[in-house]
Amino acid sequence: MLNKILVVGAGRSATSLIDYLLEQAPKYQWEVIIADADLALAEKKLEARPHGKAVALDVLDVERRGELVQEVDVVVSMLPPFMHHHLAGDCLRYGKHLANASYVAPELKEMAESAQEKGLIFLCELGLDPGIDHMSAMQGIHQIQEAGHKITSFKSAAGGLVAPESDDNPWHYKFSWSPRNVVLAGQGIAKYMHQGQYKHVPYQRLFEDIELVEVPGMGQYEAYPNRISLKYESAYGLEDTPTILRQTLRYPGYCKAWNLLIQLGLTDDSHELEYSDDLTYASLIRSFLPAANDHLHFDSLRAAVAAFFKLQEDDEALDKLEWLGLFEETPIPFEQASPAVILQDVLEKKWKLQPEEKDMIIMQHEFIYQDADGQQHRRLSTMVQTGDNAEDTAMARLVGLPLAMGVKQIMLEQIERKGVLIPIHEEIYTPILEELQSYGVVFQEREECLSE
Repeated sequence: MLNKILVVGAGRSATSLIDYLLEQAPKYQWEVIIADADLALAEKKLEARPHGKAVALDVLDVERRGELVQEVDVVVSMLPPFMHHHLAGDCLRYGKHLANASYVAPELKEMAESAQEKGLIFLCELGLDPGIDHMSAMQGIHQIQEAGHKITSFKSAAGGLVAPESDDNPWHYKFSWSPRNVVLAGQGIAKYMHQGQYKHVPYQRLFEDIELVEVPGMGQYEAYPNRISLKYESAYGLEDTPTILRQTLRYPGYCKAWNLLIQLGLTDDSHELEYSDDLTYASLIRSFLPAANDHLHFDSLRAAVAAFFKLQEDDEALDKLEWLGLFEETPIPFEQASPAVILQDVLEKKWKLQPEEKDMIIMQHEFIYQDADGQQHRRLSTMVQTGDNAEDTAMARLVGLPLAMGVKQIMLEQIERKGVLIPIHEEIYTPILEELQSYGVVFQEREECLSE
């Protein structure tokens, strides 16, 4: 009988996970070990509750890490994605199960065969996105396919946003997850299928290739393509589906303004400005404008930026840049930093979720399918969740809860499949989606016939 769990990483996204496991622990006689480099943080998350203990751990301390892994049955990695392989290697070495909420890293893919041979479960992509998106999408896809219908279009959109009652800035956005990931979002190329044709959207055009998505009861949101839509063609069993598109949601107006930051070069993390401490934000912006513009005389930096982008000077996108302080002669507080690091620092100060403010998660799947009589139907599946405050966010809750529920399944030996898994299998997703409903995480279904 499995009875010991090691949670490595006690950051914000681990709170709901830890609370759930400690609530379940008395019932199943589990011991939950919370390990973090910051012992005080781990102890704070434990709150002196029974069936748990907090320990200090430097993840790069191979010997100590190995000792802790050997002591337990399941390891839950709440580390940054690039560090999961350290724990995965230990789990493979010592014959322990693993769970995390991140995309399957290349190093874990290489361990898939060995994990399966050893009868181990490495359950990945079990958070919000990835995680709840997989499970809710697969539930809808399986229901439609099992009814004998043919899916002709699958679109899935999600966004971590600020709740309307806490929306008080012109960007209509505040951080509820990694600021760095937001700044670097979309770099690379987005690929998706549209009516049987491959579509490729390079980074410099990504925030121009948007569509408006109507969310019932919430209004319209901008949606830009995710990079990895095509990987779900086979994972979701949609090989013959003409349209497959995953998107990220933002409030209207965000994408145009963010695109200005990209075109200026402020999201570039590939080089450092050795002299950044000699610059102000205004001089940094001027440095990105063409030298040919230097002889032109503008009334303000805002006017110069407007001319560069061929915008009216009163354009709302420029309001957003000005609100960030990017046109001000305020010194940049870094001796040596990339433009992306400088921008991230600005945004962390301006987009901070204040203690009593709330975030909001929207996830919506659109399935268009054809029935046996040739009639076209549209099914919309929508989830909206709002956090309680800046500490108990919807983002943290929806990352931690499904992962904790997956860990419970492993502990109770309810998953027959072995190897590296993601939650696209009915035996995994059905119990989790049912239990999430008891926490108020519900998808509202709407269906209409398009052929009438």
